[in-house]
Amino acid sequence: MSTIPIKPTSQGKVRDLYDLGELLLFVASDRISAFDYILPDEIPHKGEVLTRLSLFWFNLLADTVDNHLVSADVADLPDTFKPYADKLAGRFMLVRKAEMFPAECIVRGYLSGSGWREYASSQTVNGYPLPAGLLESAKLPETMFTPSTKAEIGDHDENIDFDRLASIVGEEDAAALRDLSVRIYEKAAAHALQNGIIIADTKFEFGRVDGKIILADEVLTPDSSRFWPQDTYEPGGAQPSFDKQYVRDWLTANWDRTGNPPHLPAEVIRRTSEKYIAAYELITGETFVPEGV
Repeated sequence: MSTIPIKPTSQGKVRDLYDLGELLLFVASDRISAFDYILPDEIPHKGEVLTRLSLFWFNLLADTVDNHLVSADVADLPDTFKPYADKLAGRFMLVRKAEMFPAECIVRGYLSGSGWREYASSQTVNGYPLPAGLLESAKLPETMFTPSTKAEIGDHDENIDFDRLASIVGEEDAAALRDLSVRIYEKAAAHALQNGIIIADTKFEFGRVDGKIILADEVLTPDSSRFWPQDTYEPGGAQPSFDKQYVRDWLTANWDRTGNPPHLPAEVIRRTSEKYIAAYELITGETFVPEGV
């Protein structure tokens, strides 16, 4: 469901996109997805947390990588959208158009999720061998770049190795995406750790503008990352999290992934919203006060 009564040019799982000619307007809804499904319930304030956290990271990482952001100020909204400024405040970005790379650049610092499942069965992650004896949620010996294809809504991403990525985007660009992804992750992870959050893994999306690779879409949010509290971290099992793993866990226990996903209980919706807001506050050092209505 769109945040405003203007039909978007296209919709993602969470974002509504409006083509403005030279620029794009990204609007982050409160929708939540899991297992490649859009769930029937929304998470209060989620879209605003995603946007404002992305803006924080774009600023922090500005000396490491260029990005697509032009403005997030309601004063810069096109006239057509200004009547909805109160609904859009805090959850939109005006961005430059970019030629997007058809891959998700996943970076792992810890052994979790699909990486752990693969390691447990074959002692590899994305086909790369790792030392024996690593525990679930263990810190990896070094940061790993494990890209995937970018699937359409309803389809599943496919994990690929570096050589496959190079065959898709070219050797030079693949190396640039890998090096940028690792550098961005390690800088962000160091900042988050100082503020009590472990970024276990995350995914980036990149595009090209005027011949230069830039960071695009959302960045280092609870939707695109695993955020763990540092003070309770203990390898050897799954970790408590500030991200949508809480929703995935409830779905795993209550849904066999056939048919449409079920409605989330009110308690799960409330706690998920609280987790997203807590992540924002820890990472930015700011109290979250909603801007929009």
